[in-house]
Amino acid sequence: MNVRQWSRDLAMGARFAFVGGREGWTRVLLTAVGVGLGVALLLLTTAIPNALSVRHDREQARTDIHYTESHKSRAGNTVLVANTDTTYRDKDVRGRELEPEGVRAPLPPGVSRFPAPGEMVVSPALKKLLASGDGKLLRERLPDRITGTIAEKGLIGSAELAFYRGGSGLAAHVDGPGVTRIDRFGEPDQSSEPLDPVLLMLVLVVFVVLLMPVGVFIAAAVRFGGERRDRRLAALRLVGSDSRMTRRIAAGEALSGAVLGLVFGTVFFLIGRRLAGSAEVLDISVFPSYLNPTPALAVLVAVAVPAAAVLVTLFALRGVVIEPLGVVRTARPARRRLWWRLLLPLCGLAMLYPMVGKGHSNGNFNQYLVTGGVVLLLVGVTALLPWIVEAVVARLGSGSVAWQLAVRRLQLSSGTAARMVNGIAVAVAGAIALQMLFAGVQSSYTKQTTKDVSRAQMQVRVPSGTPLAPAARKFTGTKGVRQVSAFSEGYLGDRGNEPELSAQITVADCAYLREVATLPSCHDGDVFAVRGGEYDTDTPKLAKSGRTLYIDPSYSGPPYNAQVPWTVPKGLKHAVSLKDPTGVKRGGFLITPSALPAKAAPVVEGQLYLKLDESVPDVREFVRNTAATVSPLSDPMVWASSEQSRKFTSIRTGLFGGATCVLFLIGASLLVSQLEQLRERKKLLSALVAFGTRRRTLSLSVLWQTAIPIALGLLLASAVGLTLGVVLLKMTATAVSVDWWSVLVMTGIGAGVVVAVTLLSLPALLRLMRPDGLRTE
Repeated sequence: MNVRQWSRDLAMGARFAFVGGREGWTRVLLTAVGVGLGVALLLLTTAIPNALSVRHDREQARTDIHYTESHKSRAGNTVLVANTDTTYRDKDVRGRELEPEGVRAPLPPGVSRFPAPGEMVVSPALKKLLASGDGKLLRERLPDRITGTIAEKGLIGSAELAFYRGGSGLAAHVDGPGVTRIDRFGEPDQSSEPLDPVLLMLVLVVFVVLLMPVGVFIAAAVRFGGERRDRRLAALRLVGSDSRMTRRIAAGEALSGAVLGLVFGTVFFLIGRRLAGSAEVLDISVFPSYLNPTPALAVLVAVAVPAAAVLVTLFALRGVVIEPLGVVRTARPARRRLWWRLLLPLCGLAMLYPMVGKGHSNGNFNQYLVTGGVVLLLVGVTALLPWIVEAVVARLGSGSVAWQLAVRRLQLSSGTAARMVNGIAVAVAGAIALQMLFAGVQSSYTKQTTKDVSRAQMQVRVPSGTPLAPAARKFTGTKGVRQVSAFSEGYLGDRGNEPELSAQITVADCAYLREVATLPSCHDGDVFAVRGGEYDTDTPKLAKSGRTLYIDPSYSGPPYNAQVPWTVPKGLKHAVSLKDPTGVKRGGFLITPSALPAKAAPVVEGQLYLKLDESVPDVREFVRNTAATVSPLSDPMVWASSEQSRKFTSIRTGLFGGATCVLFLIGASLLVSQLEQLRERKKLLSALVAFGTRRRTLSLSVLWQTAIPIALGLLLASAVGLTLGVVLLKMTATAVSVDWWSVLVMTGIGAGVVVAVTLLSLPALLRLMRPDGLRTE
């Protein structure tokens, strides 16, 4: 191979692209825009690992719970931190109360000074929300004066809602629920659990499915304006170039468009990176500085895209004979061969087959086989679709004028029509497979809670030391609260420190005690020993009249709490445990309020179960606001009948975010491709209009030219997607089931994108359908 000759021919192709007049510029710009959109999404993908890493590092840097330490003593470099997280209309709000205990107390990242009691520093997003009308109810919950904002290094995203406010009196609650004493922020030694095999496979499949359409669109973009380019190459043959030289010149032209596409893609990415700072997708936000592509992956994109452009161009010209007097393309082409097109998906299935039945417990899936198998199956869609389109349109018969124009055009250039919808078909096939996989394994990562949501819909934990009866009255008067069940709970043991025997105590009136146990009779002052409690083996040994027990015993080191002695009364009654609203059978002792020693009241923790009127708008926000007035350390929780794994939810959220970007790319690239196709047919459309063809007929013909391939593509995508979904479910050892509604939704979204693109291209079509388009200068 003569490198010098190749370089000269590639350079000549590049010159034709940029100095070939309006036609050359238009083609190279269309190619650059199409390639640029794909490159921007690829750069975004290469930036995701860095964004996740930075988010994780910043989350770790502000960690205020140190799992390796406990019971730290007060010192000049300690600070008390209380968890005051809340939720506002399904959005999480991260909150902390800070009470420094010395001049060297550490500040959390992003905060320049400690807020005093009554003051708080907030994230920019929370400050904006509190100042808006939508944040009125939240402002009632957070009435503190805003004295500053949290800097970027203290947040994990630009849209994160977070605050730090000044606290006081936290020492009484230290080492209790939600309150800790620390001498530094951050927990660098904490390691995260690795993903289980099925979740790891989900991540691999998600990345492959999201990136495959991008590759398909880049491959289609470098072939824009192929017919006009081939006619220019025929002129080169006329002045003496041979067929190999013309192909190298064509490759140089494609290479120049791809390189310009890299520039456009970088610009698109930088614009998108800047906009990312003000965007939030599915509750995920980032700062622009997070989105820095991994250098090695960015170099790979910069090399792979131009190389792919050259290879695709050479591959496209293999069936075109460019002669000095024209391009032999209008002759009947050879029928496409089917065998090698079927070989691709069959090889993909063969790569995935050895992993069928592995599931969660048989080790990790081979990531190379998973990636290769899924890629081959999806590439099989792009290989099979041109053959199917050609086979079907060859058999389409007569019809209206618009139908005949569309069918004839498809019969002459079925490959071009298939290329336009390849990306949609690949995206839909992957989406169907992923939907089946997520639906199939969802039950493994979703567990049913024991909570009875018909008896209560919210629970509020009231910290020890806060009077329960006044708190219950506040919630009773809260808008939307129908019923309040109040009780206190704690533990007692046979010794004040390091007890050998222990049991739970529940303090409540007779009405609530009857909800959790079968009582022989009940009056204020009664005490019951419970039989049948879950995980309760010590109560029978402790329930002996006259025995002295200790409420709130200490379990490590010296007695940190003021243990309260309590004597089991002589009139002890017995009760049989029933399931409480949380679905648990309580054990230990049931105590009516007057039977509890007065000294024990501050050391037991209050709990409230609330039954709500769900028809009241923002009823949960009213409850949370009341909880904040009862105590800043109170913890309102919404009950649900099921809970889902956070890692599974994060992967699914990432899929939806990525799918949103890919859908945007699909729509934009299809629109560019459609406009390029219309530009190629400008003279043909003008000629038909000049001969009297109605614009309505031509518009319908364009619609049919899009509808027929997309219908065939979606049918093929459904078949491949269902096949891939079945295989992936078999690999995870999950029962195979098909959610046909989801399949219809996925295909409907694909069809909707095409319809939207067709409608957006109609104005350009109407401008091209003018007789003066035949004018030649």
